[in-house]
Amino acid sequence: MRHSIRRTLVAVSTVGIASLALAACAGGGTDPATDPDGEFEPLTSISLQLQWLPQAQFAGYYVALDQGYFEEEGFDDVEIVPSGGDIVPQDALVAGDVDFAVAWVPKVLGTLEATGAELTDIAQVFQKSGTLQVSWADSGIDSVADFEGKRIGSWGFGNEWEIFAAMADEGLDSTGVSITTQDFSMNALLDGDVDAAQAMTYNEWAQVLEVVNPETGELYQPEDFDVISYEDTAGAMLQDAIWADTARLADDPAYADAAVRFLKAVTKGWIFARDNPEEAAQITYDAAINAEAAFPVGPTHQLWQMNEVNKLIWTDDPFGVVNEDAWAQTVAGALAATNQDGLNLITAEPADSAYDNTYIQQALQELEAEGVSVEGTYTPLDVVLTEGGQ
Repeated sequence: MRHSIRRTLVAVSTVGIASLALAACAGGGTDPATDPDGEFEPLTSISLQLQWLPQAQFAGYYVALDQGYFEEEGFDDVEIVPSGGDIVPQDALVAGDVDFAVAWVPKVLGTLEATGAELTDIAQVFQKSGTLQVSWADSGIDSVADFEGKRIGSWGFGNEWEIFAAMADEGLDSTGVSITTQDFSMNALLDGDVDAAQAMTYNEWAQVLEVVNPETGELYQPEDFDVISYEDTAGAMLQDAIWADTARLADDPAYADAAVRFLKAVTKGWIFARDNPEEAAQITYDAAINAEAAFPVGPTHQLWQMNEVNKLIWTDDPFGVVNEDAWAQTVAGALAATNQDGLNLITAEPADSAYDNTYIQQALQELEAEGVSVEGTYTPLDVVLTEGGQ
């Protein structure tokens, strides 16, 4: 399943790749490829693998297409490839099927250790964890310490590692908790199949609040539930990041150049989504309803998503720059956590090249020089949910 959006070139701008070597590299040990003579053909075609279907979690990329930001950076052929779970983003990148991929950090770290592949986080888009564990208000599950003996829902596919990391910090034996597979909805909680369901602030949490409570005839309210945010635990892990091929960055000046231009376009897309959340949500909704496959959510749900996603992106840290402490916590959690079979996600520290702030910092510097303000905060909206998110 491939969803391609192609645009006509209207503007070209290239980056002096030699200047990348001057940018501060705040983590990761790979120096960007340089070409003092500038003798390479800039890439004009680029592809990005998402880790899920079109939704406002990825609004910045769809906005960059819609607003022509990729064109402004010299790309006339841009492909955004969704995944409904049938494509693992980092695997697609390792295979060379795409140029860049969006994936959670712990999932990629697990893949890198298991396969020996080398990928680099070149932009940490989400600076906070958006994962929740939601239970009924009378369940007695007020903290991770209450998980013992309970059925704790998770989607699997690597989404469970924050649960295990938080449990490890509490000293809980992972074999004493039943991690129960749930689908990508809140039906498992509503039907009583789990005691606490996994949810994202920007998606499943809204889904349950878009359901009518049969006892009241009104939508469920937040006070009907107890909510644990992993961001408030030691289990919090870095999530949506943009990944690139490590060796290709080092060996191919055109790819390193494209990485910076790509990040400039993406940054502009997310700035637009910060400053125009309603329009960005509509752009994403339009992309979803015109895609070959999409999760069936309505425009109000997309606006909720956009609002919550912006909260995860626009923090005190510069856009896209990996926070060293958050990275260290993610790695520590992955090393400490064990699943129900007693297995760790990773057993050793990842390579220094697993993240490199050089490319995003160069992109931010160039945008500032071009008069694009990358500084700013997000003022959350008051989104009123409707039944089914319509």
